[in-house]
Formats: sequence, structure tokens, C-alpha cells
Amino acid sequence: MTEEETDPVLYPNRRDSPTSAEGVSRRHLLAGSATAGAVATAGCIGGDGGGDTAKQPTVFVFNTGDGTVSLIDPERDELVDTRAISLSSSFPSNQYTPGLTDEADDSLWLNVGRGVRGLAVGSLSETAAVETESGANWLEQTPDGSHVIVSAREPSHTQFRLDADPTAETFGEVTAEIDRTPEGGRGDRDGPGPCDITIHPDGNYAYVPDLFGDTLTVLSIDPFEIVTQIDVEPVGDGPARPWMGTVAPDGRTLLVEHNEANGGSESIWTLDDPAAPSEIRRLTVEDGFGRRPLTSEIGPDSEIGYVFTPGSNDVTVVDLTDGTVTTRLDLGGSAFVGTWDPSRTKLYVPVQTADEVAVIDHERREVIERISVGPSPYGATSAQVRPQSDPSASMALVLARLGISAEQPETTYCIGNCACGHRL
Repeated sequence: MTEEETDPVLYPNRRDSPTSAEGVSRRHLLAGSATAGAVATAGCIGGDGGGDTAKQPTVFVFNTGDGTVSLIDPERDELVDTRAISLSSSFPSNQYTPGLTDEADDSLWLNVGRGVRGLAVGSLSETAAVETESGANWLEQTPDGSHVIVSAREPSHTQFRLDADPTAETFGEVTAEIDRTPEGGRGDRDGPGPCDITIHPDGNYAYVPDLFGDTLTVLSIDPFEIVTQIDVEPVGDGPARPWMGTVAPDGRTLLVEHNEANGGSESIWTLDDPAAPSEIRRLTVEDGFGRRPLTSEIGPDSEIGYVFTPGSNDVTVVDLTDGTVTTRLDLGGSAFVGTWDPSRTKLYVPVQTADEVAVIDHERREVIERISVGPSPYGATSAQVRPQSDPSASMALVLARLGISAEQPETTYCIGNCACGHRL
């Protein structure tokens, strides 16, 4: 294997690491034991019937340590429930999801196992499942909710378009795909490694950073095809390794994260022509940037970027107008992704190594709250609907926390130090 192929960040399971059960914190095991006693004493199993789904803003945080999801009320910044769902998602669709999930049957779209899964927001039951023949997947729903676009990295190196219209006969099916293996990749790679997906607010274009191709690829949504491919140059000792990206809400700017040498870098692109992005600035640690930028979110005003830099355990805040670092927010641990609440006023950041979510107030540009959640939280998204109550959920949660569930939680690919047992 090459040095890159043994990179513990890209391939967390090619080094000694604990199993998911071993990764559960003692604090959560104790909490689970206490809950088990309370449930048994009160005779809660089977209790009253389930409650109604509430149209309330909710942040969903997926805990990779035990296959649970924590539900956060963004109006009070409080944990309201944690559900055992026997799966986890590291990079769920969250760009347009908050505006598209206002009914109980609407789907949350997740990267799970070796493909993509849809869960009904009101019940957390499965609505769709697609295998991609890859264990590393990224996805986003189009602004109108009609499609889900998927980047499946190695070994398939394929772009997929799924039907996300629940009224369509082909809902949840692949409606188009692009095999990108003929492009090849750096060295003896079998393909360019399409890594992440972000979609222009006009719904016509999607942008794919290619980790092993050192390119930025622009896709047309319909017809589903490649319209532009741009070579990405490194700023130091190559290669450039672009791997994640985010389009601003106004569609004028694109942020791209790079896993290149010397701590990584961040590029800022103009989308004056959405089909032909142009790089205008590259930021590195020498500019005050945090280390190992992974993903990013952009504020509702499209002027401020928040880049998750787990290599330095912080969030790097960037002024997109002048292309400078304005501050870095200490998270007290490693965070890889984040999501906006439905009102897009606060950013929720799962701190995977601290079992908590840091809440960043956009107007104040500071962490205003820290919320304890499940073990090893990673992916997050939000919706306008809160799942209905489930009288059997308490015992299922206890069993998950004690590691004695009837089924092993399905893993999800992570960049970092979780997802033990996951395979590409």
C-alpha cells in the first residue's frame, strides 16, 4: 500500500482501534443502567400509545458509538430525546433538508453502510435504501426535493441520481448514474475518488471535489452528466487533494476543503458562471487557518464561512468577502461536520471526542451552548418535524447503550477515529 492508502484519517479501520461497543463512554453506560432500572420499576415497556408527530424544529445528531440519534430542540437548545435506530450516519443530507422536511412522511437522507438510506422524519422508519457498491458515500437533496445526488468514492467511483419524489413510482430508485472509473486517478488509483457533493441553489448544477483526481467536477442535474472539470493546483508540495465543498445560499461562492500537505488548505471559488467555477483565494495555516479542514457550512447571509478543522479541534471562521480568517472557535474536541437549525440562526456541531454538541450563534460568532448527547456523535441534519413519541423507545435505548441490542448497529464511513468495523 502507498502512504496515502494507509492514512489513518481516510482509512480509520486500517489501524488498531476499539469496537463500537468499546467506544461507548462510561458516563453513557451508567446512564443506561440507571434508565434500565427506572423502566423496569415503572413498567414502562409497552406503556401508552405513541404520541402525535409534532411540527417542531428539531436537530438530529447521529451517535456513531451506539447507533442512536439524539433529538435537540433548537429553540431551547436542549436534548429532548435519544432513539436507538441501529444505524448511524456521518454525512447526512443537510444543505436543503430543513426546508424540505415539514411533513411526517418526508425523508431524511443518510449515508449508511454501503449505500444510502431514507428515513421518514416522523417515525424514523425506512423509506428507501440504495446500495452503491461503495462504503464511502456523500449525498445531497436538490433544492426542489426531486432528486438525491450521490458521490460514491472508492471502489465504485460513481455518481448516482436518485428519485426523491415520494409521489413518483420510481421513488428511492436510481434514475441515472455516471461511472467515473475511466478517468483513473492519482498513481494506480482505479478512479478519481468523487468525495462529497454540494448543489447550487438554482438546482441545475452539483459540485464534486475529486480526492484522487485533483479536480473539481461540475455535474448537470438534468440531464445527468459532467459539464466541466477543473484541475485543482496544490499550494505546496502536491497533490491538492480536494475532498469536501459547500455552495453559499446565494449561489455566488463555493468553499472547497483540501487534504493536502502541511495541515490542509481551503479554497474560495466564485460562481459568477455556475457551470464554470473559478478559484480566487487559497487559505492555509500560514493565514491563521485551523488544521486539517474537513467540511464547511456557510451562513445565511452568504458572507461568513464556518470550516470544521478537527486537526486543531476548532472551527475556522472565514470572511468570504475579503477571503480572510476572522477567528477560530475552540470546540474542546474534534468535530467533522455541522448543521444549521431550520431558521438558520445557529450552527450545531457534534464534537465527536467529547460526546456533546457545540452550538454556535451566527450573529455573535461564538459558542453559546454545549449539549450532552450520545457516544461519539458525528453527523447532523435538521427538520421542521419532530418524531412521534414511542413507548418502546426507552428500553431499546437502554439495550443499545449496554451493547446488548438484538442487532449490531449498522456502521457509517467516517473520516477520523470512529466507524470501527466499517468497510469500503
